[in-house]
Amino acid sequence: MEVQNIQVDAFVPTKKVLKRSANTDTAQDVEMLVDAATGIEGAQSSAGSARGAKRIRSELRKVSVPPHRYSSLKEQWMKIFTPVVEHMKLQIRFNMKARQVELRIGPETPDISNLQKGADFVKAFLCGFEVDDALALLRLEDLFIETFEIKDVKTLRGDHQSRAIGRLAGKGGRTKFTIENVTKTRIVLADSKIHILGSYQNIQLARRAICNLILGSPPSKVYGNLRSVATRLSERM
Repeated sequence: MEVQNIQVDAFVPTKKVLKRSANTDTAQDVEMLVDAATGIEGAQSSAGSARGAKRIRSELRKVSVPPHRYSSLKEQWMKIFTPVVEHMKLQIRFNMKARQVELRIGPETPDISNLQKGADFVKAFLCGFEVDDALALLRLEDLFIETFEIKDVKTLRGDHQSRAIGRLAGKGGRTKFTIENVTKTRIVLADSKIHILGSYQNIQLARRAICNLILGSPPSKVYGNLRSVATRLSERM
């Protein structure tokens, strides 16, 4: 029994040594982990810079300018620049190299949503709307722009598409003006593309009338349906 006790006593220090060595190994592992952590911290800093770049991109809007709108943009630039800078407190510039209008949040911008409103305003002008009509996007809430093409409604080619565009415009633009006045929207016919500016409900009314004209309905029938729907809506309001 004493020999066993001696053996146990003899082995106890070795166990302690093993524990210490294990501790030292873990300490080394911890040190290596710390070294690895410094590399990860570097990766985090790069990720942080990526997040910062993403945040900067989120505070910037770029609107491409189609070639046929360069001259109009140049003529109306001050009418666009003034409300964006003075009322929305945004920063705006025209990038000549990229052919884009760039908008950015400034230090005096009261609300981040102004950036999207400003971008929608510029986009509306570049779609072909008058500056005074596009200004409604800055002043009023719940206004949208919807864009679609004639081929989204019906596939037409050649003279058939030209006649459909003529039916939408009407003689002297009368049909388009009637739809605008009844539905309280603004419509731009840009070749086969159609842009509608207005509230969600009014856009649906105008689009339904335009689709009926594209499909071949006579304008008189479209006018009658529009007036009946408009009267019903006004009574409901």
